[in-house]
Amino acid sequence: MSSINDYKVGMTVYGRVTGIKPYGAFVRFDDDVTGLIHISEISNGFVRNIDNFVQIDEYVMVKVIDIDREHKQLRLSFKALSQNTRRYTKRVKFLGMPPHEKGFGTIKDKMPEWIKEVNEGL
Repeated sequence: MSSINDYKVGMTVYGRVTGIKPYGAFVRFDDDVTGLIHISEISNGFVRNIDNFVQIDEYVMVKVIDIDREHKQLRLSFKALSQNTRRYTKRVKFLGMPPHEKGFGTIKDKMPEWIKEVNEGL
């Protein structure tokens, strides 16, 4: 059995998911060491349901991003382990809408049409 002092920020650890809440997943490593993967550390993308990423009693590999030695708890991250997350995020960002289509220009152009439709429906 290891103690909380054996853990270091930045290390990759393997533990069992023991609970899931809307804000994150709890992971147990030893009899007295637990951790939380906060919902913001699950994925770079939007996470609606943590159950889509982990299940209770599943063993997961996560990265230690902070340690609370007094309470014997680790702050954990899934997304910190992904090697391509930064590259993927940039690619999605640059593959978005062309600059001339951004903003409210298209809404401004469609607004008179929408108003007309609403008035005709009354």
